[in-house]
Order: sequence, then structure tokens, then C-alpha cells
Amino acid sequence: MSRFGNIGHRLYQGEISFDFVGRRKLWYSISGVIVLVAAIGLAMGLHLGIEFKGGSVYTVHKPGLSVSQAQDVANKITHDSTAVVQSTDKGDVRIQVSSASGVDASTFTEQLSKELSVPANEVDAQVIGPSWGHEISQKALLGLVIFMVLVTIYLAVAFEWRMAAAALVALIHDLLITIGVYALVGFEVTPGTVIGFLTILGYSLYDTVVVFDTVKENTKGITKQNKRTYSEAANLGLNQTLVRSINTTVVALLPVAALLFIGGGLLGAGTLNDISLALFIGLAAGAYSSICVATPLLAQLKEMTPEMKDLAKRVAARRAADAKAAEQAAEQGEHGDHGEDESGQPAGMVGQRNQPVGRARGKGRPSGKH
Repeated sequence: MSRFGNIGHRLYQGEISFDFVGRRKLWYSISGVIVLVAAIGLAMGLHLGIEFKGGSVYTVHKPGLSVSQAQDVANKITHDSTAVVQSTDKGDVRIQVSSASGVDASTFTEQLSKELSVPANEVDAQVIGPSWGHEISQKALLGLVIFMVLVTIYLAVAFEWRMAAAALVALIHDLLITIGVYALVGFEVTPGTVIGFLTILGYSLYDTVVVFDTVKENTKGITKQNKRTYSEAANLGLNQTLVRSINTTVVALLPVAALLFIGGGLLGAGTLNDISLALFIGLAAGAYSSICVATPLLAQLKEMTPEMKDLAKRVAARRAADAKAAEQAAEQGEHGDHGEDESGQPAGMVGQRNQPVGRARGKGRPSGKH
């Protein structure tokens, strides 16, 4: 068995344990800082794609045309640098121009054809109205709200409302972090980004439900004993699923990292960035929130109930009694019998007076000879 697998076995058996629940204030502080930075990014604004704010997309078919050349021409036509230029898989150049530029599609196509010395029929123009983008935004928001409501109802029925509340906070936590990172790095938000958001929310929910299911098993009938509090039982369940969560997250992040850093970074496939960044940040945030946010918050909510408060008192009383009994036993061991009688001889030798055993037995008995 590998060393990592051995650690996982020991975590599951409770032989070793990381106190995630007991350090919840630390995790809350870290999450608060991250969310604050993300909120600052959101205040700066998101870079919405033309699918949301309307505009035009021009695909130029010209061998040897570079992205920088097309960018310079687009900036000259629009008199600003808001145009987004990317290369496609087929070797063409794709230019996105916002409707705020004030240049209509026919004029832009004509000037683009003139500046790049390309026939007008080699420039494909696609116009997206702002009303279509507004409709897409509304549907995306509606889908997100419906998703959250259904998730809350499912968790409240399958588990309990406290678990539903903790999972919902974790989902909002992941969503805010991912959107905030998008705003900070300036990546364009496209329909692919929305798909990425919904994907990472589903992953985060799955990871949280797995942990909650183990916690539920560990806390079944917990009020009938006085050895372990709810927080300790929840922390045990978290440790039992820790290695599984790490393995799942690493396996999921590897292909996404390849898309983001190799496909989008080294190979220049910028169209992969919109969804790969959402997946990469969201998967990492989802694993963190399942371990350090959802379960500690659940334990905190449960510890507020009267029955769990009584359980914590009983556990503390038993541990105090056990500690006192151990202390008394230690004191008795220091001042008690050391295994010798009053004459200084080892116990069990009283009455033998150090006489040789063989001679003592034969003394005074018939020899057996006639």
C-alpha cells in the first residue's frame, strides 16, 4: 500500500485526524479575505462578451494574417482598443466589436476589407443585437436561481435544513470567488463561461453531499452516548472522505489545467479560456468549501441546538471524571505496593525463609527404603 493510501486508511479508521471543524474561525477568515478580494473585482465590472451586450463578429479569411495586424486595423476603425481579436482553429482571424463602438456592420466590413486588402466576400459578418444578449442574461440568471432552489429543497428533504443551508453558503462562496477572479483577470464572460459556472456548482454540491452523507452516518444516534460531540463526529466524517476529495479534485483539475495553461496559454487557443478558467477556479474553490466551509458551518449550526449542547456537557463531564480517575490511579501507583512484603522479601516467598527447596521438601519424610 502506498504511503498516501496508508494515510487515507488511518484517517478513515480515526487513528490520525486533522481538526478542520475546530479551526473553523481560521477557514472563515481565509474565505472572508478571498471573497472580499472577489467583491472588489466585481465592483470593477465584468468583461461581458458580445453575446450579452450585443455587437458584431467578423471572421477574416486571409492566409498569413496575424492577430496583432488585425488588432491594429480594428482599433483604427473603432477609434479605441475595445475590439477583441482572436485566431481560430482554421487559421482565420475573429474580430469582436461591441455595439457601443457606434460603427455599423457594413461600414466596418468595408473598411476592414480596404485596410487588410481582402475581398469583401472573404469577411463574414454576424450581428448580435443587445436584446438577444439581454434575453440570454435573464435566462442564465433564472437557471441559476432555479438550480439553487432545487438544491436547497433536495438537501432539506434528503438530510436536514441545516445541511441545506451550509451547502447553499458553500455554493454561493464558490460562485462569488469564481466570478470575482474573472473580473480581476479581465477574461471575457461568454455563454461558455455560464456553462462552466453551472458545472462547478454541480461538482461542489456533489463533493459536499458525499461529506454530509458520511457525517450523517457518524452522527446517527449520537445523543445516546457521551464519548464524542457532534463537531468531533463531523470532523471524523470529514477526515474519512478527505483523501477521496483530494484525489477527485486532482484528477478533475489535470485536464482543465491542460486546457487553460497549455491550450489557452502556450498554444494560443483563446476560445478555451472562458470555460477552462471557470472550471479551474471553481473546482479548486469547490473542494476547499466542502472541507473548510460547509462541514464546519454545519457543525456550528448543530452545536447551537439544545440536544447538542447537553451532549457537549455530558462529554465534558465524562472526560473530566476519566481524567480525575486516571490521576487518582497514578497517585496510588506512586505510593502503593511495590511487590515486597514487610520483611523486604518478594511477595509469594513468605514462610520459606530462603531455604533450599529440595532440602526443605525431604526434611522429616521417610526415605522410602525398607
